[in-house]
Amino acid sequence: MLFDTPASRNPIDRQKVIGKPTDRIDGPLKVTGNAPYAYERHDVVPNQAYGYILGSSIATGRIRSMDVSKAKQAPGVIDVVSTLDYEPAPLGPQNTANLFGGAKIDHYHQAIALVVAETFEEARAAANLIEVDYKRNDGTFDLEAQADSADYAKGPEGEDLVERHGDFDKAFESAEVTTDATYRTPAETHAMMEPHATIANWDGDKLTVWTSNQMIQWGKRDLANALKIPQEKVRLDSPFLGGGFGSKLFIRSDVVIAAIGARQSGRPVKVALQRPLIANNTTHRPATIQRIRLGASKDGRLTAIAHESTSGNLPGGKPEEAVNQTKVFYAGAHRKVALRLAELNMPEGNAMRAPGEAPGLMALEIAMDEMAEKLGMDPVEFRIVNDTQVDPMDPDRPFSRRNFVECLRQGAEAFGWDKRSATPGKTVDGDWLVGMGMAAGYRGNILMKSAARVRLGKDGVVSVETDMTDIGTGTYTILAQTAAEMMGLPLEKVKVTLGDSDFPISAGSGGQWGANNSTAGVYAACVKLREQAAEKVGLDPQKANFTNGRIHLGNKSVPLTEATADGELVGEDAIEYADVDKKYQQATFASHFVQMSVNRFTGVPRIDRMVAVCSAGRILNPKAARSQVIGAMTMGAGAALMEHLAVDTRFGFFVNHDLANYEVPVHADIPHQEVTFIDDVDPYSSPMKAKGVGELGLCGVGAAIANAIYNATGIRTRDYPITLENHLGRLA
Repeated sequence: MLFDTPASRNPIDRQKVIGKPTDRIDGPLKVTGNAPYAYERHDVVPNQAYGYILGSSIATGRIRSMDVSKAKQAPGVIDVVSTLDYEPAPLGPQNTANLFGGAKIDHYHQAIALVVAETFEEARAAANLIEVDYKRNDGTFDLEAQADSADYAKGPEGEDLVERHGDFDKAFESAEVTTDATYRTPAETHAMMEPHATIANWDGDKLTVWTSNQMIQWGKRDLANALKIPQEKVRLDSPFLGGGFGSKLFIRSDVVIAAIGARQSGRPVKVALQRPLIANNTTHRPATIQRIRLGASKDGRLTAIAHESTSGNLPGGKPEEAVNQTKVFYAGAHRKVALRLAELNMPEGNAMRAPGEAPGLMALEIAMDEMAEKLGMDPVEFRIVNDTQVDPMDPDRPFSRRNFVECLRQGAEAFGWDKRSATPGKTVDGDWLVGMGMAAGYRGNILMKSAARVRLGKDGVVSVETDMTDIGTGTYTILAQTAAEMMGLPLEKVKVTLGDSDFPISAGSGGQWGANNSTAGVYAACVKLREQAAEKVGLDPQKANFTNGRIHLGNKSVPLTEATADGELVGEDAIEYADVDKKYQQATFASHFVQMSVNRFTGVPRIDRMVAVCSAGRILNPKAARSQVIGAMTMGAGAALMEHLAVDTRFGFFVNHDLANYEVPVHADIPHQEVTFIDDVDPYSSPMKAKGVGELGLCGVGAAIANAIYNATGIRTRDYPITLENHLGRLA
């Protein structure tokens, strides 16, 4: 199905199932421990052996030699796989760091060996017996030290990643009011509950991996490439993921080395990355240094905007695109955005929930707060004044739907923003300084081809098959809701099977594109199924109506099961997009409001209240969407107040590489969170008229917290995380 014109009225608009707050159909499996996660797939193949990965203890250099003889002789050991016995595995287009093979070390905890044994404990013990002789090289590990010499990052054609519109320098110089400040965000790790894990099994020359992966077809392609075998010889199966946040978008060393270990040992092998290797061996959100300059007229209208961000990565890696939102979020005729990239011998920096916008808005929305204060304007009204209904970098390209101002107004009213003291440090409640802060959220809407297959059985049950994944977001439920709505059935008459690379290729889970595109793919397949079913019972497919388990047209009404009298019907199709997203800028918007208290004597910050209002097209399942947003708000609180991968700048690794020392919010840190969705649909997004919310809910939260702390204390902090050390010595 080609989506090349705005969606008109269709069966989804009935909203008998879609749009209802629906319990997750996979919920009972998860709360009873029956959801089959990758490492727990004990039933898929017998005689599984355990693998344990040994990571490099240097950050850059070479392995001179590796003695595995003691490990091979250890109790229970079946085999030992050494990186020295293999050439480096070819990388997929999204991978940067070497996944396995060769003597060269690119980063700390690079996978250099795998011990395969009868038990996990035996594999772990034997891994400690491997003796490695390294030649350590001097490396660069400190972004701050490299920032001044960092060159512009390069685009796909080798061009400098600098974009301009108008004449920023001239406009900034002549602006009546200006701000110029630098903001810093630290490296962060994904910290998902389920580790990267894989079970690998060879059947002749065919490989099956039961793994934890967000993008099944990317994984199939890249694993086949890494092993130098045809794609048709590889199958990935990933029906459930215990979180990913972007670190499982691309294959990591666990799946490559499990496959190699299984082939070398002749046994199915299961591997789970140890928690330290998740921080150092996989990917992380890179740290950033962001300089933002704003120029405005005295009436509060922005005239000049510049946002330049510096981040670091391995050679060949990409920058953290923290300037993404600044290109298009606010009005302003003159702007410049630029990305610089320093080469570091640190683990790979790559996608983490809302890459670009999440760290970018942590800086931009403080800068907007600072400018509002200089202008003597309310921060909400300042943003309203600078709203735009067109892409500022391309004024001939309007937004498809932009309800940003409504998000601001509804959020301010729900939060009680009018009670905020505009003078920082003036509101006191006993031992606590109390402040209110707000920030805006923006995340682009990405359109991707997505396919599905739907079957109508003789029992009247519709089965949905697609390689789409559910990373804890509620995908099973919204796909079932889509099929139920399209076929006129109750939810219990729909069965959804996900995550198998033998199924039609979906958009996958990532970039906030999963919900809209995957449901649109199911919509397209159901259109095919409806056509077949209607024709089978002699009705016009273009006019027939599917409701209450029946097909209706005029005075004729027949049970849906009548269409399967001769056997099962199968519909398969994909949603494909023309240039609708080229003609219209598509995005989602939010406002975040936070009340913070800071102890006058200890400096400890405390979140009191959080309110978010989101505009993201049709909300397919309000219950799951709210869950996504409150989870994102919690993640934003962590980024603002505690999350920070500490770098050992002598030896090049993340020191706090476990869940004991990498702090994330717990229940006591987070109060009740209020989430509201703007009642809106976007006919330019897909036949579903929906968009994603899972990353939008994170965008802007950190800055709202930072601005609230400033309002409470009068102390402006531009470096994250904002711990008590930032302001304790400056409290009155």
